[in-house]
Amino acid sequence: MSAPYPPESTAKPASTSTVAAESEAPAGGLPKRRKTARQWAAETPRGRTRRARQINRELAELYPDAHCELDFTNPLELSVATILSAQSTDKGVNKITPALFAKYPDAAAYAGADRTELEEMIRSSGFYRNKANSLIGLGAALVERYDGEVPARLDDLVTLPGMGRKTANVVLGNAFGVPGITVDTHFGRLVRRWKLTEETDPVKVEHAVGRLIEKRDWTMFSHRVIIHGRRRCHARKPACGACPIAPLCPSYGEGPTDPAVAAKLVKTAADFR
Repeated sequence: MSAPYPPESTAKPASTSTVAAESEAPAGGLPKRRKTARQWAAETPRGRTRRARQINRELAELYPDAHCELDFTNPLELSVATILSAQSTDKGVNKITPALFAKYPDAAAYAGADRTELEEMIRSSGFYRNKANSLIGLGAALVERYDGEVPARLDDLVTLPGMGRKTANVVLGNAFGVPGITVDTHFGRLVRRWKLTEETDPVKVEHAVGRLIEKRDWTMFSHRVIIHGRRRCHARKPACGACPIAPLCPSYGEGPTDPAVAAKLVKTAADFR
């Protein structure tokens, strides 16, 4: 099993500008008034936990169909797809994998793959040489150490070629039903924007947020946050005026607050198909 989460940093978030925010919201709904920057800075750990869980509830209503957007039918396929998704899009990976999965149906097939042929099949995903190394190495390691099967333990997964902690949590949460937090670029950016943590290291972010969200919700919370980052809470210009969780966000105002202007920034599922 993985090591227990370390204590979260006790440093309070600094704020240099007046932002609209809310932390300790009533359980029955969103807050009626926004807090000031000073009030946000004084948010208690208990208030932060309550707010994080309310964000999760609001996102669940906003994205009821949130799910892993990589196509797969078994743990090996998801492992391969997740490795290919690095520096690529889920949409792009899903175009590659049908033919790839048909040609390489099991770990032994990847272990014995012709490198040139494999590289050509995954070329469009980017960094295809490194990814081919990972897939061949993954297949060989699974055959040699796990009878060709993908293990269902984090400590085992992270020892496999191409399997960092983020990839391992994707596989655990979506192929095995083991709760895990997936800290990708969107997830890390949003939880910092929401002042749920100041950490920047992905593992520390995972641990910090894991203490705020109930374990059973880790996987789905990851999906919801990532989708929200893709569709509304963009890096450079978030759609603040069209964001249902704006009353819970200390960074409200980083993007346009006019509803009509913000609405034009919102993307839908169709934009990623």
